[in-house]
Amino acid sequence: MEYKKRILITGGAGFIGSHLVRSFVKKYPHYLIVNIDKLTYAGNLASLEDIKDEPNYHFRKVDICDGIKVSEIFEEFKIDHVIHCAAESHVDRSIINPLEFVQTNVVGTVVLLNICKNFWNQKESHLFYHISTDEVYGSLGESGKFLETTPYDPRSPYSSSKASSDHFVRAYHETFKLSTVISNCSNNYGPNQFPEKLIPLCIKNIIDKKPLPIYGKGDNIRDWLFVLDHVSAIDFIFHKGTTGETYNIGGDNEWRNIDLVRALCRIMDHRLNRKKGESEQLITFVKDRQGHDQRYSIDFTKLNKELGWKPNAKFEQGLEETVDWYLQNQKWVNDVISGEYANYYQVQYEGR
Repeated sequence: MEYKKRILITGGAGFIGSHLVRSFVKKYPHYLIVNIDKLTYAGNLASLEDIKDEPNYHFRKVDICDGIKVSEIFEEFKIDHVIHCAAESHVDRSIINPLEFVQTNVVGTVVLLNICKNFWNQKESHLFYHISTDEVYGSLGESGKFLETTPYDPRSPYSSSKASSDHFVRAYHETFKLSTVISNCSNNYGPNQFPEKLIPLCIKNIIDKKPLPIYGKGDNIRDWLFVLDHVSAIDFIFHKGTTGETYNIGGDNEWRNIDLVRALCRIMDHRLNRKKGESEQLITFVKDRQGHDQRYSIDFTKLNKELGWKPNAKFEQGLEETVDWYLQNQKWVNDVISGEYANYYQVQYEGR
């Protein structure tokens, strides 16, 4: 089959990447989708079980820092577009091991950029789409929102590594005329998220009646975006975005951490037939995270006005759908926590 686009999606077994891969494989059968992932602790191929045999889908276990293997992928599949999702993304882990984040998020991104520069040779029909975060902008006070023009002010090793990778993408656009686009999104939530993140962690702990650890006073504010809304925004930007531009993606949905956890507790008490307020008793305040940003808020006016995108999910509904998914997929969660999910690759792909 002659495919209209041959897209490499990096980190396509992770939380956002797996939803993106599934969406593109099903929505665009005339696109070839090649998914590469190192399959670290957060990469779970079981999340892509339903598309593994689709004719326009291929998976390869590859580290983006391995330039030789990535180049072989470009040669084998004649890649003409990249959507770069692969990244170490958990702030707490970045505080423990900053170098790991530099290696994947900075070095890995530059390896990919070099390969694209060499293979594409400034052809306009190619695109390097870099997925980034709102954390590169730093911390907000009680008012204001992040714009695409907001100066970068990263506060953690994670956000610093993402800020650096953003700058390299822009540098390759300016210096080597590589066709690039960047999006910076707010906190994602939804099915298949690794249970180290706030929402799935609390869901799992409520099920098990374990403490719900909340940093500081729980008054840090985040803008929450349903993962499928993020995927739709990526779709809009990939197909309609202007080369060299940056687009902010937000949910227009700010919550204090403590209020979000309390809302989760109410939903879980109802779903689990527990007494009203029972789960809230599990809330435990712990020492605040080092360098903890106070507030994030995204202004996505540019994305809305120029490309016509806006989020569709209502937060309460999205939160309930997320809770229901985790309750219905407790084996998935337990396999992730125990490490059993890592066996999926050997069973499904070794020898194929």
